[in-house]
Amino acid sequence: MPFLAAALDRVKPSATIAVTDKARVLKAAGRNVIGLGAGEPDFDTPDNIKQAAIKAIQDGKTKYTAVDGIPELKEAIIAKFQRENGLSYKPNQVIVGVGGKQVLYNALMATINPGDEVIVPAPYWVSYPEMVALAGGEPVSVVCTAEHGFKLQPQALEKAITPKTKWLILNSPSNPTGAAYSKAELKALTDVLVRHPHVWIMTDDMYEHLVYDEFVFTTPAQVEPSLLDRTLTVNGVSKSYCMTGWRIGYAGGPAQLIKAMATIQSQSTSNPCSIAQWAAVEALNGPQDFIPKNNKIFKERRDLVVSMLNQASGIECPRPEGAFYVYPSCAGTIGKTAPSGKVIENDEAFVTELLEAEGVAVVHGSAFGLGPAFRISYATKTSDLEDACKRIQRFCGNLR
Repeated sequence: MPFLAAALDRVKPSATIAVTDKARVLKAAGRNVIGLGAGEPDFDTPDNIKQAAIKAIQDGKTKYTAVDGIPELKEAIIAKFQRENGLSYKPNQVIVGVGGKQVLYNALMATINPGDEVIVPAPYWVSYPEMVALAGGEPVSVVCTAEHGFKLQPQALEKAITPKTKWLILNSPSNPTGAAYSKAELKALTDVLVRHPHVWIMTDDMYEHLVYDEFVFTTPAQVEPSLLDRTLTVNGVSKSYCMTGWRIGYAGGPAQLIKAMATIQSQSTSNPCSIAQWAAVEALNGPQDFIPKNNKIFKERRDLVVSMLNQASGIECPRPEGAFYVYPSCAGTIGKTAPSGKVIENDEAFVTELLEAEGVAVVHGSAFGLGPAFRISYATKTSDLEDACKRIQRFCGNLR
């Protein structure tokens, strides 16, 4: 339609949301569908956090707040960064947004000029390159293979940097692969970044607390303090605190950048929901003991899914360090014929046939910038995961 903006030509709809919507439609039509597309914990928000929200409503904390977050939440975020990451920020170096996605988007909108490049290691969360494109920049995808644990290598980073590079976006633990960078792996990358003072670092730490097998989380500005003045450290309460629908993300960074992001926010959404902000204060300041309990269950699910997928013909599934995703290769199924008579030509065909034949909804890997593979979210009940993996085994066994 001629009246729509040309910017829309640069951006694709979210593949993960599309899969979830398709699964919902099939379920409504009476199909037995197991949806493994959404990156959302199946655990409920802890009661103390809910009670804080209820109290906020009862206390009349339902008015507009400061655009970039209430002082109490900023203080909780500052304390969190200091306590868990060894990072020191002042209130004017912290912003609260409507979910981590808005924080990332505002940062790109506030900094990108036409032609600016943003390095995005692939596989990547589907929204990174699209947000860069919407902001008028050029996403530069750097493929990180399974051989390297789906992690960006220092030589590849060095090669991708040009005079036009403005940002590197780094997500650890990663959506979609669950790959997490060790302190030594981050140090190798920050050593490269130290040599390129024009490159800024946007680190998405949303899955920080979801790590397994004694893995120790670190973030780039913690590993290399000299990068603090050009790093935006982004986090939120969605995943670790089971608060996806509350929509609270936050970031710490240089005051000038934070101010620019707040300007964008002031003219788009204004403040995040006041009630959700008070709930987030309790999340960050309150008891954290439910996180290791949830992680124990996530780890068991991860191990179950990895084991069962590796028993499926033509599937190879690495074991990730964190988040709640696995990213198996389906290369061994390409070229085979499904019971429907359709040939599996690529990973998109694989996931389409899997949904039609067995009612299992997963997301194709090429949507994340690296196929042939698919992403499974194991943030769903164990019995469903077991059933879904059996269906995948059966589907792969029926390919000819």
